[in-house]
Amino acid sequence: MMAALRQRGSLTVWFSEEAIAAWRAEPRQTRGGQPHYSALAIRMALTLRAVFRLALRQTEGLIGSILRLLRLDFAVPDHSTLSRRAETLEVPRPCPSSRGPVHLLVDSTGLRLSGPGEWLVEKHGTRTRRS
Repeated sequence: MMAALRQRGSLTVWFSEEAIAAWRAEPRQTRGGQPHYSALAIRMALTLRAVFRLALRQTEGLIGSILRLLRLDFAVPDHSTLSRRAETLEVPRPCPSSRGPVHLLVDSTGLRLSGPGEWLVEKHGTRTRRS
């Protein structure tokens, strides 16, 4: 029981090399200002916001902390950028009826939320742990 309570606050974040390379936005070929952050970066921030039910400024702080922990020297999207870009991006939302851990996967294919058993099936091809 106590181990389950400690696990509740656990956060593991993994970035693939392709996702790290895709953090900054590609230069725009049309007129107007250049975006600093890719859709992947904004979608990841907004997904973490939805998972933890954070305000935009809190999300900005969380992303900054994660990037520092991973020793990634990236600029952090500010709260106004997150708000503006949230209007045009579709963000995956965690299923409220899902019990158990939520896995946030960020790789070259994009960003995805998985429920308690989906990650095991994708990685190992089974719903049970090896013993």
